[in-house]
Amino acid sequence: TDKPIIALDTDFTSDKKLSFVGTGNEAAAKSGGLAAMKKAKSNGADKPQAVILTGAQGDETHEARLRGYRSAVEQAGGTVLEVQYCDAQPDRAAAAMEAVMQEYPQGVDALLVTSDDMALAAIKCIWDNNSAAYQKTVICGFDGNQAAVEALDRGELTVDIAQQGYEMGYKAVEAALDALEGKSVESVIDSGSEVITADNIDAYIADCREKGLWS
Repeated sequence: TDKPIIALDTDFTSDKKLSFVGTGNEAAAKSGGLAAMKKAKSNGADKPQAVILTGAQGDETHEARLRGYRSAVEQAGGTVLEVQYCDAQPDRAAAAMEAVMQEYPQGVDALLVTSDDMALAAIKCIWDNNSAAYQKTVICGFDGNQAAVEALDRGELTVDIAQQGYEMGYKAVEAALDALEGKSVESVIDSGSEVITADNIDAYIADCREKGLWS
């Protein structure tokens, strides 16, 4: 086709692609990771020890988020104890969490997860096992799904990195219109993200409701 093609949310390689509009995953993960490290330090961990649960090895999106998390932990003077590849599947994340709890029965300071579904599965595993050692673990998810935000509101999830789906769609249409009008379009357009914590969750939910994004 000679029509402009915009990749939305998920990037791909093609000489026909004009622009990718989506989340800057590495930068977003780093911002959320830094918030998680700050919380871990406020809990008394001078050099936080973290475990990362992520998607399939080699998956572009999850690898970018993994790099962002690693960078945040290193910047905070912490240590990544291990990375568990879970193929972005909640059942595999739950199994990985079981393994982590067995290997580190004393608990870890932070659990950084590259998708909300996996984060929620890990939380359920902790509660099902009634693990006192992991009750204070700072848990960070990624996506901004309603179920995860509700878990954060209940105090089960500590930090969530919300993708800006509304802005993503808006910027994609904006880029397409610019292309049709002959204007230059950037090859990568970051739609942004927002780190949600207990401090700003009420404002985040209110904004979602205003945009019709909250049921």
